[in-house]
Amino acid sequence: MSIPSAARGLLRRGLDALPSQCALCRAWPGRPLCGACVARFAPAVPRCRGCALRVPAGVARCGGCLRHPGTLDTCLAACDYVWPWPDCIGHFKFQGEPGWAAPLCALMRAVPGADALLSQADRVLPMPLFPRRLRERGFNQALELARRLAPERCDAALLLRLRDTPPQSGLTRAQRLRNLHGAFAVEPLRAGLVRGRRVLLVDDVMTTGASLTAAAQALREAGAAQVDALVLARTPAPP
Repeated sequence: MSIPSAARGLLRRGLDALPSQCALCRAWPGRPLCGACVARFAPAVPRCRGCALRVPAGVARCGGCLRHPGTLDTCLAACDYVWPWPDCIGHFKFQGEPGWAAPLCALMRAVPGADALLSQADRVLPMPLFPRRLRERGFNQALELARRLAPERCDAALLLRLRDTPPQSGLTRAQRLRNLHGAFAVEPLRAGLVRGRRVLLVDDVMTTGASLTAAAQALREAGAAQVDALVLARTPAPP
């Protein structure tokens, strides 16, 4: 028997409110990610407003973004993509555990400036998966995050993934950008929802920023006035 969407929403909110054991330190009772672990593993640190890499205190934009401004107006990240977050995101993304969306969204909402981006966005768009990838995984992890962050303005059908690109691992940022050329587009019949509007992209992991850059470029070409991004984890710059 199918469960009505309203009932599913109530069930999800009820489960989120139940006491649980912290997935990192195993403290009980507590939240799925306790405050002590969040403070230890996802501390608030200065980040570049353009690419979300760590920067010294008082610096708004890193040297790379000053020299070569990107297509994103603002990019915020909740944590570095270092232990324990790859394990947590892996459970969420690859092991069919979408219940991780609630505690991970709480991390994203806690980022300074995140509430402003969410409240000011006309549309909140999850980074799309190619249909074959979506069938294999069973759900789009970026959509699970976006619909919790902004349920009224989340739109999963406005930004399309046109090409299933080869694996990006091991490629430089320039190679990734070439790999992703033409990979994203705005749904032609709904392009008016983008023109002149503020759009917020949501994703789980930002590695080099190539995918977000390519998606933002497609939105710019469709007439978006501003394109921002909010991600859960950012891969640190190489030493």
